[in-house]
Amino acid sequence: MTRSVRVLVLLATFVAALGVSFAGVLWFMRGDASPVTQASLVGGPFKLTDQDGKAVTDQDLKGKPFLVFFGFTHCPDVCPTALFEVSEVLRALGKDADKTQALFVTVDPERDTPQVMKDYLQSFDPHLRGLTGDDASIAQTAKAYRVYYKKVPLDSGDYTMDHTALVYLMDKDGRFVAPFNLKRTPEAAAADLRRYF
Repeated sequence: MTRSVRVLVLLATFVAALGVSFAGVLWFMRGDASPVTQASLVGGPFKLTDQDGKAVTDQDLKGKPFLVFFGFTHCPDVCPTALFEVSEVLRALGKDADKTQALFVTVDPERDTPQVMKDYLQSFDPHLRGLTGDDASIAQTAKAYRVYYKKVPLDSGDYTMDHTALVYLMDKDGRFVAPFNLKRTPEAAAADLRRYF
């Protein structure tokens, strides 16, 4: 393959990925809906299991604002980076970290058992709670949060997961506030989160 053909292939791949991302944004933020309607479309009832084997429902989270991130433990870069950044925000909160919650919901329940989640989360802030469940429960939760995910086979015979990589900020009543911006100092993010205590 010549250099110019390789460049064209890379450019076409980039444009296609850009189109998919743009379509996802349009799907998430439908132009015909008001901001209040859009917010009400994110979040909802769920019942999953945490890394200690305890059942967790949306009702258990009421009373504290919380952050939610969907990913998987075999994720090579995006997930550990996001969880590290969330951990840094929790660290910056100090004692106030007990006034909020942070959830890591797997999109790969086939591999991410409670024990796998528990082992994985030892690398991050202890306030982070990992949630898993059966395929149907994960699908229902992802749908409630408007999260896209898809199993992608690899040449090796293994697989990876494509998924939405947003951190969702939910208020004390479990209502969606906004995507939570981690691309700032942990102290600035912590100050923002404190507004919802």
